[in-house]
Amino acid sequence: MLVILFRFLSIFPLPVLHTLGSALGWLVYLLSGGYRRRMKENLARAGFSDSLSEAIKEAGKTLMELPFIWCAKPARVLRTASVENWELVQAALDAKKGVIFLTPHLGCFEIVAQTIAAKTPLTVLYRPPRKAALKPLIEGARARDGLMLAPANLSGVRLMLKALKKGELIGLLPDQVPQQGEGAWANFFGKAAYTMTLPAKMQTMTGAPIILTYAERLPHGRGFVVRFVAFDAILEGDATQQANTINTAMEQLIARCPAQYFWSYNRYKTPDGVNGPEQETA
Repeated sequence: MLVILFRFLSIFPLPVLHTLGSALGWLVYLLSGGYRRRMKENLARAGFSDSLSEAIKEAGKTLMELPFIWCAKPARVLRTASVENWELVQAALDAKKGVIFLTPHLGCFEIVAQTIAAKTPLTVLYRPPRKAALKPLIEGARARDGLMLAPANLSGVRLMLKALKKGELIGLLPDQVPQQGEGAWANFFGKAAYTMTLPAKMQTMTGAPIILTYAERLPHGRGFVVRFVAFDAILEGDATQQANTINTAMEQLIARCPAQYFWSYNRYKTPDGVNGPEQETA
């Protein structure tokens, strides 16, 4: 039923879906106290409380654009995305060292992978959804031409390392909360967040450059601009210091269009089996 619903919704133009998304964003915000509280707290912590109204609408757009991004024909989806600063990626490709893309939950992060994969093969880290019913929909939608899914386990890490050694590209969501043993507590907008250490490890092991990327959502459903930004910081020190460096880069990226970050995401949760930051520093 969910697949049928998504395919039906994918027929509608993006402006219609974004209009519905804005309404959905407000509906969820007004009906869910926990959702409302987390969004307000996260925005306030980051210093973007004045973006609350826009953030509510943008969160709804993030959900309602998924049927279009996942189920519409690839050519139709890609027509909605323009690309900025691709020469940065091309230079890395020409050097044949591979590329590590870091994409936070900012704007339409789902279209970033499709845009890149339309130009050159891309392997992305993928964590299967908890609800089994969602698995066929999500995996079928994401596994498009040029796009390979690497499971978030040891075999997936090996796939990504293999891709980098071949001079290919990989992608990760660095603000996705990792599982036990896969992260370190690092500062994110003034509060400790369990942060994945995999990007820094892969960069150290392969020497592949890191490039930041996100897709800014244009107003009135006019599409997206996929932007590529150089990562100029040096990853040095231990895993915590490296995670702090990456989080700082994410903060700077989010500040470019703060209303489009997914502020309702539970970024500060403590994964099962992981000591809280207070216990780590005790």
